[in-house]
Order: sequence, then structure tokens, then C-alpha cells
Amino acid sequence: MSKFTYILLIYIVTFSSNLWAQKGDTLREYKKDSTYTFYYIVEGDTIPREFIDLQEVVLLNKLEFNSKEDRRRYLILRRKTRKVYPYAKLAAERLEVMTERLASLESKRAKRKYAKRVQKYIEGEFSEKLKKLTRTEGQILVKLIHRQTGRTAFNLVKELRTGWRAFWYNTTANMFDISLKVEYLPFEVKEDYLIEDILERSFQDNILERQEPWEEIDYLDLTAHWNKLTGEN
Repeated sequence: MSKFTYILLIYIVTFSSNLWAQKGDTLREYKKDSTYTFYYIVEGDTIPREFIDLQEVVLLNKLEFNSKEDRRRYLILRRKTRKVYPYAKLAAERLEVMTERLASLESKRAKRKYAKRVQKYIEGEFSEKLKKLTRTEGQILVKLIHRQTGRTAFNLVKELRTGWRAFWYNTTANMFDISLKVEYLPFEVKEDYLIEDILERSFQDNILERQEPWEEIDYLDLTAHWNKLTGEN
């Protein structure tokens, strides 16, 4: 990966959270414990009822390929997706942590100081790994950042900097075959559907840690959609 692309991805992963903190959007809450206690109120009496809230399990079809070349491309995409997904997940986690922290800080100076400290932490923790990403891995990462945060890399730069800076970044990135304007569109782009399939299978196999996307994606509807397009049952 080029030095420019590496620096830009560091910037996006670090500061996508700061953007959303400034916007004041409400964050989604994730359940860490599936055990709940509910109570029935019957004529003034409170009756507890304990149960385990089980997560829905999606049954996945066996993978089938039309050719050895299709299988090879899928396996390459799977390797790259599994490699970069943790960085997109990190961007969404920074969003939550920094939003909560920045909300507790009153002065702009304190907020800038905190954001800078987080940036240094991320650079120290992940810089060497991000430097090793290939061009295609960088493009997949841009898509997954959009999946997890709801913002394209281009819009993140534009809102954090200026429209001209975002245009320049996108033009330069195109020289390295990476578009910062790319969105994650699994219902429209075949590669994005395959990425979603890879993620779902990786989540169920405990290879990747599941983190819900910014916008809900119904995997069964997605699969039925593409089966219909390709004429598969």
C-alpha cells in the first residue's frame, strides 16, 4: 500500500468517531449478556420470569462455485475481508468510545487534546499492520468502514476537512485504484454480497467477532435477492 493510502486509512479509522461525536447522533447499544429477568404484574403483584434470550441463528447453504476460478476468487476475497474487517470494527468502536468521552468534556481544547491522544494510540497500535495492506485490501477496508459507520471515507474527510481536500484525496487515491467514495451496497454489487456472505460465515464460525452494521442487513433477504438474479434455487 502506498504511503498516502496508509496515512489516509489511519486518519479515517481514528477520526470517523470524532465526526459522529460532533454530530450528536444516537449510538446503537449492543447486548453483551443474553440473560434477562422480566416481570409480570398481575393485580398488583410482581411475578418474576427468568429466561435466556437466544440469538437468531441463520442456516447457511453449502458454498458452490461454477468454476475453479470462481472458487479461487472467493477464497482470495475471504482472506482479504477477514484481514481488514477488524480495522473497520475498530472505527465503529472508536465512534462509541469517543462520543461518550467527548460528551463529558466541556472545552474544545480538551476535546482536541483527547482526540489527538486517541490518534497516537491507534497509530502506535496499528500503523505497522496498516502499512502492509495491499490496494485491494485498502478498497475493501473503505467499503467496510462505510458498512460499520454509515459514512464513506470521502464524506468523512469532507466533513472533517474541506470539500476541496476530499476531492484531492479521492483523485490521488484513484491513482492507486482506491476510491474513497465507494459505498457498501450488498444488494447492488456482487462483490459486496460476497463480502457479506464471508462475514456471516466468519461470524458463525467464530473467526471474526460480530459487530452489527450501521444499517441492518437481512442476510436471508440478501441471499434470496441474488439467487433470484442468478437463477439459483
